[in-house]
Amino acid sequence: MIYEFLSIKWDVSPYILDFGFLRFRWYSLMFAVSFILGMIIFRKMIEREHKPLTLWDNILVPVFLGTFLGARLGHCLFYHPDYFIPHFWEIFIPFSNGKFTGFEGVASHGAAIGILLGLYYYSRKNKVPYLWILDRIVITIALAGFFIRIGNLMNSEIYGHATSLPWGFVFVRHHETVPKHPTQIYEALCYLTIFIFLYLIYLKKRPPFRDGVIFSFFLILLFGARFCIEFLKEVQAGFEEKLPLDMGQWLSIPLIAAGFVLLMSLYKKGLTVTPPPPPPEPKPVKKQAKLKGDRRR
Repeated sequence: MIYEFLSIKWDVSPYILDFGFLRFRWYSLMFAVSFILGMIIFRKMIEREHKPLTLWDNILVPVFLGTFLGARLGHCLFYHPDYFIPHFWEIFIPFSNGKFTGFEGVASHGAAIGILLGLYYYSRKNKVPYLWILDRIVITIALAGFFIRIGNLMNSEIYGHATSLPWGFVFVRHHETVPKHPTQIYEALCYLTIFIFLYLIYLKKRPPFRDGVIFSFFLILLFGARFCIEFLKEVQAGFEEKLPLDMGQWLSIPLIAAGFVLLMSLYKKGLTVTPPPPPPEPKPVKKQAKLKGDRRR
């Protein structure tokens, strides 16, 4: 078939360095880059709004732990519960067959839940409005999604069904022989576009959007894109073949619904915050005219 000659043969090693006993993946690098860039962007937001930098210092730990623990637990319990529930202790062991491989297998929906819980703790401890902090952190999360999907591409994982489109990828390392949808690239481009859109909304000055608007857009757009692209993906776990929708879609539905509910509630109040009118200017005091002959001696 002609499309087989137009397709891209993808045979990239998932490892930056491979010493046999010690391996470093591109995916791990993309994860680290996304976290570092996200924290830099969040710090710029804090400085732009003249907030205390302690807000930046205190958010590092809950975001990192929420992301890591949520993503790892989500992958193990959402997609492979039959194995990890009876072998729960293996969830956080970074070795496989005597080799250090890192924590292979994470789930974005689990990371989202972990971040929401971590930021709730952060908002209560630092007395910061929950929606205020979510509006800013989800901008960085959308950018992180872009890098994570590039990491998936380097791993030759989470790709789609067979396609006749000229940009189909033949994932040689998974012993594929026909082009498949590079759904990692589809999602990466969607997440990058969402990041730009949300950041432009954040930069809007007058009138400013109400707290929660950016977060609601994030839930609707990012998980909406995820829901749609899932139709092109191959299933990640065998039990998904019997489901009308795959696990990624089922997990996306409540998050999309939460975004619409929040947006509608904010719409009733007004999506933008109308600044209070400026105080009236004091009326000028008229000077009394002096009478003729009125001289002070």
